[in-house]
Amino acid sequence: METPEIVQTQQRLTAAIRFTIPRDQIQTVMGPAIGEVMAAVAQQGIGPDGPVFSRHFRMDPEVFDFEVGVPVRSAVEPVGRVRPSSLPAAKVVRTVYQGPYEGLGAAWGELCEWAQAHDHPTADDLWEYYVAGPETDPNPATFRTELNRPIR
Repeated sequence: METPEIVQTQQRLTAAIRFTIPRDQIQTVMGPAIGEVMAAVAQQGIGPDGPVFSRHFRMDPEVFDFEVGVPVRSAVEPVGRVRPSSLPAAKVVRTVYQGPYEGLGAAWGELCEWAQAHDHPTADDLWEYYVAGPETDPNPATFRTELNRPIR
């Protein structure tokens, strides 16, 4: 994990599909959702304008309330499950984790510990950009995920 930093983000328009599902279903829904979002933005000629992301609205050990999407150049017209959304303008604590997706939970824990140790209380939501994944290299050791946690 890279050394965390404090960054001010700008609001970004996105196209996304939102889910409220049991935690163990996340791997089942993400792949099809990404395909659906990518098809919608390509068909409308508005993106993607950045890497795939997932945004979690609240953290619960049993249920994930989150959306999967991509940044876009202009608002997506709703199609199927795809809806317009956005990532907020926010002051965030950010890092980049390199490694397999199974290590993301520990990386988030480490980032939150760093924020707490540096007097940066975090909000309930968070998002991660999948900067490099299996689409660029099948070796999970090369995957890169940018972690963003808003500061209150």
